[in-house]
Amino acid sequence: MRRTYPSLYLPATLVACLGVQLAAQEVLGEGVSIQEATPIASLVDEPEAWLGKPVRVDGVVSAVCEKMGCWMALADPVTGKSIQFKVEDGVIVFPLSAKGKRASAQGALERIPENDDHEMAAGKHEEHARLKYRVRATGAVVY
Repeated sequence: MRRTYPSLYLPATLVACLGVQLAAQEVLGEGVSIQEATPIASLVDEPEAWLGKPVRVDGVVSAVCEKMGCWMALADPVTGKSIQFKVEDGVIVFPLSAKGKRASAQGALERIPENDDHEMAAGKHEEHARLKYRVRATGAVVY
């Protein structure tokens, strides 16, 4: 007579499911290590309180730099507010395929220099036309 061990199937099934979910994630740069997300509205509404501080943001990718992939914007699907994540060219390349997907990103909030060419290009997108602050990104995860 053959014995079965049903209690062993559940953990194996969970591991298999988690493995499928993890495989669908795309880690960019250092990824995301900050545990608690800061609401996008807090960064947009009170940017001076967050300047230079490390933050993690969760949202939906609303835009990506089409030339070099050097920035992406994350939007709150409820409020519609968004914040831009920028990297030095070539450090991280945010993929165009990320647009519309959920993502988490981290970095430090900074004031955008007035003569920033990338900001001027991003200003072509209505939701970024009035940006004065952005996050200097160190990593992201696209789901």
